[in-house]
Amino acid sequence: MSKSSSGQRVAIIGAGPAGMAAALSLSQTEHEVVLFERYKEARPAGNILNLWPPPIKALGLMGVDTKELGAPCQSEFRRADGKVRAVIHLPQAVIDEYRGGFIGMLRPQLYRRMLAALPDGVLRLNQQIDSFDQDETGVTLRLSDGSTEKFDVLVGADGIDSLVRKTLWGDSPKRDHKLHIFGGFTFQDVPGIERGRCVVSHTKTVQGSWTSIRDGDRNGYQWWVLEATHGEEDSGDDLYGRAAKLGSEFAFPLPELIAATDPADVQRWDIRDRVPMKQWSQGRVTLVGDAAHSTSPYAAYGAGMAIEDGYFLGRRLAGVDLSDQAAVEAALKAYEEPRKPHTKLQSNLAFNLGRVFHHAPAPLRPLRDLVFDHTGMLQKVIGDATPGEIIAQLDEIDHTETAFRGEVASSAA
Repeated sequence: MSKSSSGQRVAIIGAGPAGMAAALSLSQTEHEVVLFERYKEARPAGNILNLWPPPIKALGLMGVDTKELGAPCQSEFRRADGKVRAVIHLPQAVIDEYRGGFIGMLRPQLYRRMLAALPDGVLRLNQQIDSFDQDETGVTLRLSDGSTEKFDVLVGADGIDSLVRKTLWGDSPKRDHKLHIFGGFTFQDVPGIERGRCVVSHTKTVQGSWTSIRDGDRNGYQWWVLEATHGEEDSGDDLYGRAAKLGSEFAFPLPELIAATDPADVQRWDIRDRVPMKQWSQGRVTLVGDAAHSTSPYAAYGAGMAIEDGYFLGRRLAGVDLSDQAAVEAALKAYEEPRKPHTKLQSNLAFNLGRVFHHAPAPLRPLRDLVFDHTGMLQKVIGDATPGEIIAQLDEIDHTETAFRGEVASSAA
C-alpha cells in the first residue's frame, strides 16, 4: 500500500518487541506510523529468549529476516534427575516449517532483526511522552521537551508500568509472584550435550532449565534457575554463585553450563505481572504486549504474545479510515477480542504453575511430585494443551493474513 496523503497517523510508545511489531505491521498499511522510544537506543531488557512458531511466522510476514533466527528445539519437562515428565508434541508439518517447535536465541538478536526491518524515519529515539489526551478528532501527545503532536490512534507498548494503561484505566497493583530467576548463556563447548533441546526440570522447590541457542553463526546454550524469594537472599550481588548453587541440584548438563558461563553474562530479575485486563482499548487508544498482559517467563510466551499483538493490530487497522471514530473503535475491538482469551490463558497458566512448583506447602510436595511422575496430568496440562494453542494461533495468523492481502490487492487496484 502507498502511504495516505490524508495525514492519518498512528503513534506507538515503547520500542520493545510489542512496539516494534506494531510499527512493522502498521508500516505495511497505508497509515503513517511513529514509534517513540524514551531511551537513546532501543535496548533489550534481559538476555535470554525463546519464541514459539506463531511469532516467528508473524515476524516473517512483517518483513523481518527469520533465517537462522535462533536454534530449533523440542521442549520437555523433566524431574531434576532427568526423568521425563512431559513432552510437547507439535505436528510434524509445524516442526518441518519452523525447524522445530521452540526457538532459542538471545534477546539482542531479535532486537537487531526487528530494528533492521523498520523503515527509515519510523523510530524516534530519546523522546519521552509525559501525557496524552484524546477526543473524537484524535490523540494529542505531550512530550517532555514541551512540544505536542497529534495522531489519529495511540498504541501503548510501554510495558508493565505503562503510562498509557494507567491514563486509560487508572493504576493497579502488580502481582508479585514471590519468585526470582537467574539466567545466563554460554558459547563454550560442553561435550556430551544433545543439541536441539529445551529441557525444563524441577526439584521440590527449584526450576532449572537449559535450551540450545543460535546467535549469528555461533551455537550455544542459555539456562536459568528459578526459586521462591524469602527475603535476605534476594539482595546478594553474587548472581553467578547463587545460580551455581541452585543449579548444582540438577542432572547434566545444567551445572556444567553454568560453570562454563562468564559471570558477566548472568542476570537476575524478580517475577511480577498484573491481573489480565478485561478491556485494552478506549476510544482511539489501545495496548499491546506487557502493557496489556504482562506475563511471567513461566509461560515462555511473553515476547511471543507481544509480537503477535503488534502483528494483529496492524492488520486490523489496515484499510480503516482513522478519521472515523466509530471505525477506529470497531477495529480496536476486533483486534483485542480474539487476543484476550489467549493471553489471559497464558498469563494465568504461568502464574498458577509458579505457585504449584514453588509455593506448594512442604507436606504436599511429595504428593504433587508423585502425581507428576506417575500420572499423565503434566502431559495433559502442558504437553498436550500447548500444541493446541500454537496451532490455533498459526491458523489465526493465516486467516488474518489472507484478509490483509485481499485488502492490499483491493487498494492497489
